[in-house]
Amino acid sequence: MRLLLVEDNAVLADWLGRSLRRDGYTVDWLDNGNAADFCLRDETFDLVILDLALPQLGGHEVLRRLRGRGNATPVLVLTADNSLRSRIAELDQGADDYLAKPFEVEELEARIRVLLRRASGQTQPLVRCGGLVLNTNTREFTLGGAALALTPRERAVLEVLILKAGSTVSKLALAQSLFSLDEQVSPEAIEVYVHRLRKKLEPGDAAILTLRGLGYLMRPAAD
Repeated sequence: MRLLLVEDNAVLADWLGRSLRRDGYTVDWLDNGNAADFCLRDETFDLVILDLALPQLGGHEVLRRLRGRGNATPVLVLTADNSLRSRIAELDQGADDYLAKPFEVEELEARIRVLLRRASGQTQPLVRCGGLVLNTNTREFTLGGAALALTPRERAVLEVLILKAGSTVSKLALAQSLFSLDEQVSPEAIEVYVHRLRKKLEPGDAAILTLRGLGYLMRPAAD
């Protein structure tokens, strides 16, 4: 899952970025509103963590422009202003959640998990495809009840596929969920990860199908 962190406090951003990357997220960091607005016009993210007090262009305006383009990417607002008026204003503007500074990173991570589940249409922490189960709270997989050993990027690919089980996911969409702005996006690398995942899923009944020219589809093998 790829997150965009927009925060002008470098110390806070570094701390958050390291914490979220340890949890397996791909995190891009921008420190001003203009850069965020420009980036969000061209790049795809699973969630945006948006500070309001940004230089060059405020977070309020970044959010307004994002929603004005019809972009429904979940947005979690961070701000030092915890007044009722401010909370209402940002939620009415299109924010999906609101967290006041200072905060505990564990609460931020929990709110991120909720927003990502909601965005993928999931209401329960456990997501299933046949005997393959993703615990969205721990981001760990089991297959037939046994823990499934995965590399971080294998886990990232499988997470996107199971959260969108039954729908086609393009190579580009998978690549964008893996690689940050300073990395080269490589759709070809996705083929390698999918090949490895298929080997690891062979004992179970969850299958990753290739739809030529379209991408990949996860579904129970018996379907």
